[in-house]
Amino acid sequence: MKQLKLGMIGGGHGSFIGAVHRRAAMLDGHFQLTCGAFSSDPTISAESGASLGLPAKRVYASYADMFSSEAALPPDQRMQAVAIVTPNHLHAAPAIEAMRHGFHVIVDKPLAISLDEARQIQQVIHSTGCQLALTHTYAGYPMIKEARQLVHAGKLGPIRKVLVEYPQGWLSQALEDSGNRQASWRTDPGRAGAGAIGDIGTHAAHLAEYVSGQLITELCADLNSVVNGRQVDDDAAALLRFSDGASGTLIATQVATGEENNVCIRVYGELGGLQWSHRDAESLRVNLHEQPAQLYRRGDAYLSQAAANNSRLPPGHPEGFIEAFANIYGSFARRLHTSGASLTPADLFESGFDYPSIDEGLRGMAFIEAMQRSAKSTQKWTTIKP
Repeated sequence: MKQLKLGMIGGGHGSFIGAVHRRAAMLDGHFQLTCGAFSSDPTISAESGASLGLPAKRVYASYADMFSSEAALPPDQRMQAVAIVTPNHLHAAPAIEAMRHGFHVIVDKPLAISLDEARQIQQVIHSTGCQLALTHTYAGYPMIKEARQLVHAGKLGPIRKVLVEYPQGWLSQALEDSGNRQASWRTDPGRAGAGAIGDIGTHAAHLAEYVSGQLITELCADLNSVVNGRQVDDDAAALLRFSDGASGTLIATQVATGEENNVCIRVYGELGGLQWSHRDAESLRVNLHEQPAQLYRRGDAYLSQAAANNSRLPPGHPEGFIEAFANIYGSFARRLHTSGASLTPADLFESGFDYPSIDEGLRGMAFIEAMQRSAKSTQKWTTIKP
């Protein structure tokens, strides 16, 4: 496939996720970074662009300047898609403006800072015909693809229980008071919108729906701000009800002292269960009724086509976070290259070249708002309304 020209908003010096996006976008040669507005500070943007080897004329002081200047370039020179890697409150406006200029969008999760903003993005997608990818990274792991295939094939029987948890410990202390840039914006309600439920809870909720094949319809939530003075939630738990009758639990906490990012999902059906954890992302554990426990390993020949299509190396050569991230970029690139072709959901499912998009983004924002409403309510069940 021919390389697509990529721009970036945010991701300048000191950004964690910007570097991740750049490495993922370029890992398989699907994208080439050609321009960017890397900071709201023009000096930092210019310095960041120079350090990335971009010509000064393709490094912009603002995303508005970038969109107007790039749109004026000949089609074979201008950027084709833009990655938005800013804090949450700066997702919607540049995404909408990008699509109005004819540029496709890759945006970090959550999609926006509110459900209303997410709906505005959806309207612009419909009116412009532009495409959007949302980087729910864990959907890019080969063994998550395999888990999804096994559930869909009925290997576990009708699904009864879905348990998902995302424990982190990095915010167990008040890092926002010590000048930590990541902690500063992620605990600021004006820039983050929500705390743990937006930052990692949306990952957990998406993973639960993606693997189980069922949608979360109702929840009963408890939100806490454990660290004194913190203005957003840093600890969340919920009971879940799913569209096809399964029940489950979700835990998303950033005050589990000593924990890193060991997101874990367990799915149980009438005939068996499976388990995947980020700590051992190369493995999928499957337990079928009255059978020996099975261990599926990434890269082996017995895996589904979906898992194989998202692997690069033979078994025993570990792949990880950047590769999973790159799988989302790769699937999005394939979609852009086949824009006119008729790709059915079944095609994308079988190939594993699916990627999270506007529907998942809307559901993520609806999940956040439902969690917030539920935590304040005396009613047991709160409905999710995308």
